[in-house]
Amino acid sequence: MLVATLALAASGCHGGSGTKSPDLRGTPTGEPVPGSHILAVKVDNVGPARPQTGLDKADIVYVEQVESGLSRILAVYSSQVPPVVGPVRSARETDLELLRQFDRPTLAFSGAQSKLLPLIEAAPLNALPPAEAPAAYFRSRDRAAPHNLYLRPERALRDTPGVNAAGYAGLSFGPAPPGGKPTATYTVRYPAARFGFTWSAGRHQWLLAMDGTPSRTASGEQLGAATVILQYVTVRPSSFHDRWGNNSPYTETVGSGAALVLRDGAAYEADWERDTADSGTGFTTPDGEPMPLAPGQIWIVYEAR
Repeated sequence: MLVATLALAASGCHGGSGTKSPDLRGTPTGEPVPGSHILAVKVDNVGPARPQTGLDKADIVYVEQVESGLSRILAVYSSQVPPVVGPVRSARETDLELLRQFDRPTLAFSGAQSKLLPLIEAAPLNALPPAEAPAAYFRSRDRAAPHNLYLRPERALRDTPGVNAAGYAGLSFGPAPPGGKPTATYTVRYPAARFGFTWSAGRHQWLLAMDGTPSRTASGEQLGAATVILQYVTVRPSSFHDRWGNNSPYTETVGSGAALVLRDGAAYEADWERDTADSGTGFTTPDGEPMPLAPGQIWIVYEAR
């Protein structure tokens, strides 16, 4: 079984928009530290890659559209880091702009097309493909390549700051604002992927299903998020293509637009703004007040407007 394989492998290894200062409200106490302590992992998200390992420990999970209308995940860790994360897949141009708000994070990825590699090398991040840290990666025998590459995070970075990475992205936590619309379920559709979020009062989370099937951890528990943000953005063709000639979509995360925030069994209209690539992403209520998020994991799903 994959779970047993991963457990054995693991046991063998010992701010808001316009600001660079982390907003640590609602996060564990501690002084801000350089963003290189934040780990981002590019995670596979097609059927043969599920169930993924370690997603439940991420502070923020970003969902991006990739080639052929499929999706891929960028999981960001800081407050806690699991022993294994994966399956790890290749980086995209979208990741480079998105990650600048974390102030030089470490990016773990399986590789990238040759034309994109110079941009990754020039980006303000610590690029960590297997060639740079072979001891941090292993391949599971329970799955076929390329869906079997996993990361041992403790071999990828020395430590983490113990604060929620949401602070670096300009997000904050607090009680729900007034005006939410009671919502039991919400579905996001990409051309070739589907995400369903169902509110569970018992777990106080939005339980996740992908392509109509409950999404589970490697140990079998259904994935759930305290807050889900549907961020409406421009998704345009990039100058890159995959090996079959399909264009790689580019998701613009700098700018402004509308959003929908799901928390506490309700949906809240919101706006988002990110002035520059070095800025965090600010989410506000229709009255212009900061939009507080529910304490816990955050999923941010980019939807084309």
